[in-house]
Amino acid sequence: MSGGISASIATSRLRAEGMGSNDHAVPFLNQDYEALRQQCLETGCLFQDPSFLAEPPSLGFKELAPYSAKTRDVEWMRPTELTDDPQFILGGATRTDICQGALGDCWLLAAIASLTLNERLLHRVVPHGQSFQEDYAGIFHFQFWQFGEWVDVVIDDRLPTKNGELMFVHSAEGNEFWSALLEKAYSKLNGSYEALSGGSTTEGFEDFTGGVSEMYDLRKAPRDLYRIISKALDRGSLLGCSIDITSAFDMESVTFKKLVKGHAYSVTGLKQVDYQGQVERLIRVRNPWGQVEWTGAWSDNSPEWDELDPTEREDLHLQMEDGEFWMSFQEFLRQFSRLEICNLTADALSEDGLSHWNTIKFHGMWRRGSTAGGCRNHPNTFWINPQYKITLLEEDDDPEDDEVACSFLVALMQKDRRRYRGQGQDMHTIGFAIYEVRDKGCQNVHLKKDFFLTHSSCARSETFINLREVSNRLSLPPGEYLIVPSTFESGQEADFVLRFECLAGCVLSDKDLKTDGFSMESCRTMVNLMDVSSTVIYREYDMDKSGSMSSYEMRLAVESAGFKLNNRLNQVLVARYAENEAIDFDNFICCLVKLEAMFSKYCHFLLVLLYGVESVPQGCWPMLTPMFPTVVSSCLDVL
Repeated sequence: MSGGISASIATSRLRAEGMGSNDHAVPFLNQDYEALRQQCLETGCLFQDPSFLAEPPSLGFKELAPYSAKTRDVEWMRPTELTDDPQFILGGATRTDICQGALGDCWLLAAIASLTLNERLLHRVVPHGQSFQEDYAGIFHFQFWQFGEWVDVVIDDRLPTKNGELMFVHSAEGNEFWSALLEKAYSKLNGSYEALSGGSTTEGFEDFTGGVSEMYDLRKAPRDLYRIISKALDRGSLLGCSIDITSAFDMESVTFKKLVKGHAYSVTGLKQVDYQGQVERLIRVRNPWGQVEWTGAWSDNSPEWDELDPTEREDLHLQMEDGEFWMSFQEFLRQFSRLEICNLTADALSEDGLSHWNTIKFHGMWRRGSTAGGCRNHPNTFWINPQYKITLLEEDDDPEDDEVACSFLVALMQKDRRRYRGQGQDMHTIGFAIYEVRDKGCQNVHLKKDFFLTHSSCARSETFINLREVSNRLSLPPGEYLIVPSTFESGQEADFVLRFECLAGCVLSDKDLKTDGFSMESCRTMVNLMDVSSTVIYREYDMDKSGSMSSYEMRLAVESAGFKLNNRLNQVLVARYAENEAIDFDNFICCLVKLEAMFSKYCHFLLVLLYGVESVPQGCWPMLTPMFPTVVSSCLDVL
């Protein structure tokens, strides 16, 4: 369990001061770009990154593993060794600067291509002032959003090459290197180059902007999708699309009209034209690979263009970069399988006239034996998952929407799973369910199994899926609701971040991080804990009379003894006292004794420190007791 109370306080202070924002990014692996660069300039040595070595393990673990056929004869070279006139950015960063190499990360390249459409967003990721000329020291840095905070990633400029050519991302201009260096920084963030192989464009969108993404199945597209796309482009959102594959043999296969299956494209524009006396809706798409391009209607040399007014035709052609093409919107829906939209958050949309969503986020974790309950298919353990209460305060003010409801977006993201690929792990299958809490203003406590056995969800994620993030746009009437994020299977461990976005007013509270404090009756119970028959409590939760209690029932048993636990403390206790997800009587007694001892010491310490007395002044319990779970968990970290 990481960190104690002092570390938590320090982290909270730094965040309150803006650490982790894009303006004050957290140095990744504690590497300070300016300090390292200055050190290199003073010593006259080019930077060599000790945390991402120019060696085979940085390439990958399977197809790009050390000594594999694909990594044989790889040489790491600096741009200054590849060309006489290396440039960081040449003539501005454009979509044509991103050409795919021998790595299956087209999803990332599609995201980078979309990023170049907004110069302000681009330079949040690619900071100004980097060059191969002025104060060159072989060191560069890039900034990425990672699970709620921005991090600054430092790299050296040694890039993997074969036969003097870059292996992976490269620019169409042979002496431009910003895109190759950006890919290297993102590879470092995720553990290796190969960790980037295969993915969803939304990952890149979100890590470049901090935005929240949503996905549409184009076979079941909403009727107003064209309007949704138009509004998204107007808001500065990033959009990507792809064609699903049905087997591994489909990957990168080309359709009859030259679209690549399993390949990530970016959506870059919309246009309505007058065609044969009717309005034709067109959509502009870009293939970051650039070598295979749509050959159907409205492709570069199709006869449809001859029917347009010459001025309009010329205007549309001028709007296209290499690798981009137009197609009719109806054909787009037929040819592509899914659309991904990344909605940008407030700090990414500071320009006047751009509306944005209000964002609230919480960090949580699933831990085997305590908070990893699985989906509703596991009714005995589903209730132990983390729970979050949302209060929808007002309806949307959308003149185009007749629905009397609050629109919001829920996004559940699992953390750091790409970094575990080298250890044989991958994404869990995740999702969430939402329940209406009819008892308005109910006590802020973790709801138990009986509630979920007798109530159905009023909304849920469209599917449980093994992507980094699952998200859905939903609408519900004003009221109080409960969000329960989970893995599909019980007992699967992961850290996650839950983000909730809405246009109208809302309140989101974590039912697991805080309690409302202990009631006076609970305090009396704690003080007299040693007089309570722990044997009776234990027997009550030893359901099968086996002599041991399931760790999933730990929270209920300890509550019966007078302690209300948050998720973190429950996880600590289970990790400390459970064996194979079971707790025997001796460990249960030890747990209660430790809790009672911690509570007594905590109360005595605070009373002396704050009041100089040995007993609790009347009315002071509400101020003291909410801190108890944090103090106990910190003590247990050490003891």
